[in-house]
Amino acid sequence: MIDIALGDYFAPLLNLANYVAELPTSVQLRESQYVMPWVFVLHVISMCMFAGTILMMDLRLLGVGYMQTPFSQVQRRLFPWQMVAMFISSATGLALVWGNPLNYVTNIIFWLKMFAMVLAAVNALAFHFITEYTVVDWDAGRTPPSGAKIAGWLSIILWVNVVLAGRLMPYALTWFRS
Repeated sequence: MIDIALGDYFAPLLNLANYVAELPTSVQLRESQYVMPWVFVLHVISMCMFAGTILMMDLRLLGVGYMQTPFSQVQRRLFPWQMVAMFISSATGLALVWGNPLNYVTNIIFWLKMFAMVLAAVNALAFHFITEYTVVDWDAGRTPPSGAKIAGWLSIILWVNVVLAGRLMPYALTWFRS
């Protein structure tokens, strides 16, 4: 029987994080008195904007909000703002990880956040490639189809998890250390 510790599987990732942590740009970002805090502020603001526009669209999918407006119109208005917020959130998130890779690569809550984001992306793609093709049938209707409602609920649940994980990540540094 082969006995391999779970940590052995993550050794290459930890080696990469150690390498990045020693790069001059990572050190400068981490030690900056003003840049890192502003990157974090921009990340939080852009995540709020992203989550807010997602929630607005999901409420329409659930048949709860914006029912006087066809879904296609709600989507057309919100999608550009979602993409801007997603780009800023992604760029600032990458900068946060780049500046402190060792705080993230070993953080279970960070990986839960990444997993929830992947599931949210799969949910969005499934909605886009399955349910959205029937939008002409239910666009202006009062009751969206069950597929749209399921996508809306999943989206809300997953994005709430992403936001909560983002807020809880600093605590994992003390909660799960031995």
